[in-house]
Amino acid sequence: MAEKTAKKTGRPSKYTPEIAQQMCEQLAEGIPLRQICRQEGFPEWRTIYDWMWKDDALGEAGTGLSTAIAKAREVGQDAIAEEIYIEAMAPPERILSQNGDRIDPGYVALVKARAEIKLKLLAKWNPKRYGDRVQVAGDPNAPLKTEISFDTFATVIETLEARRQDKANG
Repeated sequence: MAEKTAKKTGRPSKYTPEIAQQMCEQLAEGIPLRQICRQEGFPEWRTIYDWMWKDDALGEAGTGLSTAIAKAREVGQDAIAEEIYIEAMAPPERILSQNGDRIDPGYVALVKARAEIKLKLLAKWNPKRYGDRVQVAGDPNAPLKTEISFDTFATVIETLEARRQDKANG
């Protein structure tokens, strides 16, 4: 008796290494995944995540599409940071007014707002690299140190003893 092979249901996958490479190249340029997926010839963003989950389930840890996308996104974050720097360092637009040539304050505000938005996104996407370095608790790489000075403690006790004696004597 011949063995039956299970039929696959649903549409066949449109995944190709070429699409994955093009997608990763654009991610490395700082283009968001959903914007890439809106382009002609690219699948929906949900499909990309399905590919990543399936690829990770089948492959070894540290390999596959999700790893390539993560690395491309990290490079893309650097591209966004560089873009912020270039925009911030560009000479401001000038406008001609009755008082002469002056810097357009609206343009300056726009550049500042765009930079702040991008910086906040970078901080959310990669807090270790682009976030504020605020430490509230100990970190395994930089543990908090607590030092108790017994000399200070002894001085406080002596002062309290002297005050108690002064109250008792006087």
